[in-house]
Amino acid sequence: MRMHQAPATPAAVRRRHDREIVALAVPAFGALVAEPLFLMADSAIVGHLGTPQLAGLAIASALLSTAVSVFVFLAYATTAAVARRVGAGDLGAALRQGIDGIWLALLLGAGVIALTLPGAPWLVDVFGASDTAASYAVTYLRISSLGIPAMLVVLAATGVLRGLQDTRTPLYVAIGGFAANGILNVTLVYGAGLGIAGSAWGTVIAQFGMAACYLYVVVRGARRHGASLRPDAAGIRASATAGAPLLVRTLSLRAILMIATAVAARLGDADVAAHQIILSLWSLMAFALDAIAIAGQAIIGRYLGADDADGARQVCRRMVQWGVVSGVVLGTLIVLARPLFVPLFTSDPSVQDTLLPALLVVALSQPVSGVVFVLDGVLMGAGDGPYLAGAMLVTLVVFAPVALLIPTLGGGLTALWGAMTLMMTVRLATLWWRARSGQWVVTGATR
Repeated sequence: MRMHQAPATPAAVRRRHDREIVALAVPAFGALVAEPLFLMADSAIVGHLGTPQLAGLAIASALLSTAVSVFVFLAYATTAAVARRVGAGDLGAALRQGIDGIWLALLLGAGVIALTLPGAPWLVDVFGASDTAASYAVTYLRISSLGIPAMLVVLAATGVLRGLQDTRTPLYVAIGGFAANGILNVTLVYGAGLGIAGSAWGTVIAQFGMAACYLYVVVRGARRHGASLRPDAAGIRASATAGAPLLVRTLSLRAILMIATAVAARLGDADVAAHQIILSLWSLMAFALDAIAIAGQAIIGRYLGADDADGARQVCRRMVQWGVVSGVVLGTLIVLARPLFVPLFTSDPSVQDTLLPALLVVALSQPVSGVVFVLDGVLMGAGDGPYLAGAMLVTLVVFAPVALLIPTLGGGLTALWGAMTLMMTVRLATLWWRARSGQWVVTGATR
């Protein structure tokens, strides 16, 4: 006689979702935080060479980080596509999808090298580098550009593993890469006497080492499940097509951040200094919220691939609750810890006076940011890239005129971060409408 299993209670369902979210989000947060440590280690080592070298590193690193952030769609689009195949129970097709993304990363990386090597002096000049720093910036940029294919492979392969519901391996690789980068930098900069070139070569070697680790894991999985490793033109085109809307989304977001910095610069030295501090803090909080979004991408894609529309909606609702709670916690931490961390960034009373009211606006906006990040991840996991691109363009169109009017109307940094809160509120409205409409719920192995 067959025993019928009792349906899970709502509390049991929430606990299951919580376990899934924590299992994916915590390692993802560790990997996200480990990435900026590369730059911090390089800065600490190169800083002892001299101010011109450090200035050159700052300019080159800004260019490199911008280039890589533009291609973050390699991770996002791959996560969603692979997770759907996993949900459908076809691991071979999931890995094949991921390999197409890795080939796309290699092609894009080769294109970036072809542009950067001859164009490095012009790019550095556009950033307004001084005569003493320019040569160091060009040297670092040219050498480091050789590692861009590896950096993009790391992005795509990270997306593969996230789609396979594995965020632990990226954490381990990130930690190993950070350690190797530090050792190589010290050895090549000082031991071999290569100066800033040694720092660039150390980073390139570490990046290729990380890419090799990822490729080993992906290739081993592909062979186990019979997935071809050869480049497939149709598959690469499909990966590019899926990533194109997310590229538009990313470029729109970068434009918003650049406009905000440009407006802060027009407000005065104290304002732009305070803005930089807040932006650094805002980015750190974004890592925490993005970790939940990454869990959302992987989990939502898997549910939709398994034709479980109700499960996808349930986990979406639970993740929104996570976003609200996380935002409240982060906002509270900002308010309570202000007396501790503000003096660490600046001792200038004018900067502190400018910083504090704007910081309060940022703290109050964190619950909004929490929901925005979560819904962003949910829609990415659903493969809803075209809508995300359109929504971010709308946000840019609303934000730009408001922000650019602030200096004319006599507003200060608090007004600018009020405009940033408006930007996040517009994003919340567009993403919330989409989530409520249910149009993102498209089941099946492919969207």
